[in-house]
Amino acid sequence: MKPPFQKNSENPPNPYQLSHLDAEGQARMVDVSEKSVTHRQAIASGQVRMDRATFDQIQAGNAPKGDVLGTARLAGILGAKQTSGLIPLCHPLPLHKIDVEILPDEELPGYRILAEVRTKAETGVEMEALTAVSVAALTLYDMAKALSKAIEIESIRLERKTGGKSGDYRAD
Repeated sequence: MKPPFQKNSENPPNPYQLSHLDAEGQARMVDVSEKSVTHRQAIASGQVRMDRATFDQIQAGNAPKGDVLGTARLAGILGAKQTSGLIPLCHPLPLHKIDVEILPDEELPGYRILAEVRTKAETGVEMEALTAVSVAALTLYDMAKALSKAIEIESIRLERKTGGKSGDYRAD
């Protein structure tokens, strides 16, 4: 009996077939060599929630480790650049733009993180944008944990992407 993910020439292709598994069910890197090089963009977001006192100290620039937001922003940029080394089956890509914004949100209280990544390549940059947000959020936690350990990283998601065979995507 063939596993459900095995290619079967008798049946039409399954649109739900996992692209990162070979016919034997082993993880593999997808071959993108036949795909067209196109402009691709991805925007991801997330948030870091904390108590009011911690938020106020970061906003005032009174964190024991120094520039919390600047360090987290740079870490997010570096994270995007390292995605293929962190996520096993991601392709290394030439990244043409990485922008990480960390915006204060009084109502959380905490910070909203946005990352935009662009390239011109055979595959998209969704993972790079998501990694940028994740690494920025983790670094924000690391830089602020001396103030409070009760910091929550939440709601990391892809907001939108453009380019590629699968077309554009926008979160609801």
